[in-house]
Amino acid sequence: MSDSEQSTVSAPSAAPAPSTGPVRPKRTVPPPRHPTHSVDRAFLDLERRRPEVRWDAGGIAYLSGPPPSLADLRAYVAFRLGELPLLTSRVEGGRRSRWQPAADFAVDRHVHEVVADGPAARDAALHTALNAPFAPGASWGVWLVHGHEPDAYALCYRFLHSCQDGSAAAMTFRAMLGEGEPSARPLPGRKGLTGAPRRVGAALALATTSMARTFAVRGHRPGTAFTPSGERRLWRGRVPVDTLRRIGAGRGGSAHDAHLAALAGALSAWSARAGVPLPRVTAVLPVDARRAEEEQTWGNRCFALPIDLPTGPAPGRPDGSRDEEAPLRRLDRVMATTRKLRGATWRQAVQDLVRFMPDRPTAWYLRRVLSPRVTNVMATSMPLADKGSLGETQVTGTALLPLLVPGHLFGVGLSFFGDWAEVSFVADRALPLGELLPELWEQAVGELEESAKRG
Repeated sequence: MSDSEQSTVSAPSAAPAPSTGPVRPKRTVPPPRHPTHSVDRAFLDLERRRPEVRWDAGGIAYLSGPPPSLADLRAYVAFRLGELPLLTSRVEGGRRSRWQPAADFAVDRHVHEVVADGPAARDAALHTALNAPFAPGASWGVWLVHGHEPDAYALCYRFLHSCQDGSAAAMTFRAMLGEGEPSARPLPGRKGLTGAPRRVGAALALATTSMARTFAVRGHRPGTAFTPSGERRLWRGRVPVDTLRRIGAGRGGSAHDAHLAALAGALSAWSARAGVPLPRVTAVLPVDARRAEEEQTWGNRCFALPIDLPTGPAPGRPDGSRDEEAPLRRLDRVMATTRKLRGATWRQAVQDLVRFMPDRPTAWYLRRVLSPRVTNVMATSMPLADKGSLGETQVTGTALLPLLVPGHLFGVGLSFFGDWAEVSFVADRALPLGELLPELWEQAVGELEESAKRG
């Protein structure tokens, strides 16, 4: 890369390319020298302890229209970074570490391209972006993937989890490509310390229960079903978002409940086909714990909860026919666990716990809950936006790239974009029949829908 192609945020010429569309007003952002959070420091601790592990997550936006040049994309990203000061900062300091502006920040170290060698090489190019290392000292990167079609391209955004959580990354998506409301996440009102004794009790109860679950006997975990190759792969599926909402609402639940029930059904079918026994599957669910006054753009404010998925084989009827009510029973079992997660008391407890939990317990708990001895699937979901664009090109689809923890079967992400609920599975290339997972999930959603109609 020649020096003449470099573009930095401080350069006076850093402005949107002519085709980037109208300029949106910048949102209010916190000042520099923003303090790190205990969850940020916990992920930094994981990076130091396990430097061989990829501790990154992210997402992909698929766009229709001619791709921009790399130089134009860098100029566009540099312009948008004014709304996202964390992305031009780094962690400095010891126990009182803070996010501080990086004096040597340069866009060209963060924005790259991968050119596919024709239509058949699209997936190979995407996987190159998925597995590419970050530049030295960089905590995030954007890869422009094109060459597979003249009027289609993709943008792959990846970040170290010590830099952002999913909610902050969704804010990045909306700042770069999204339109409409900046946030779709549920938030409690500003309550101060109202009801402090009760809130302290609820937070302590949540902490005790969550930590105890990391010690609970989880049952037999299957041995390694494959030898990891070290290369990640992405597989996608989608259904209309209204389908998931109808299924969940019909039982008094949510679209996310329907997703988890379909995931359990898909895992049961995958286990039978792949020959991988799954006596127990426990997913780790990241939960956004930001308070009303906290910015989405800075670091981590999340809590991780383990939840058992009902993946056992669906029993047949005495006459040998298929039990058509099994999908709804899976949904009811999921909802029995998630029902209290939607309550205001529990959500407030999560926020209080994340706000006040000290560094050492936070780091210890994160190591425990991500251990394959406790959980074996990462399952995350995120509302992104109603629509998105870059210049005259439109976002047509999205895929979350959840954290793939060593020893886990895979990470699964559900993104809500426009009229679609899009599921993505990220797994090691060696996972047996991993490419079937999206199709099996779509089939499981269809079975849920049919069972709900009959019910």
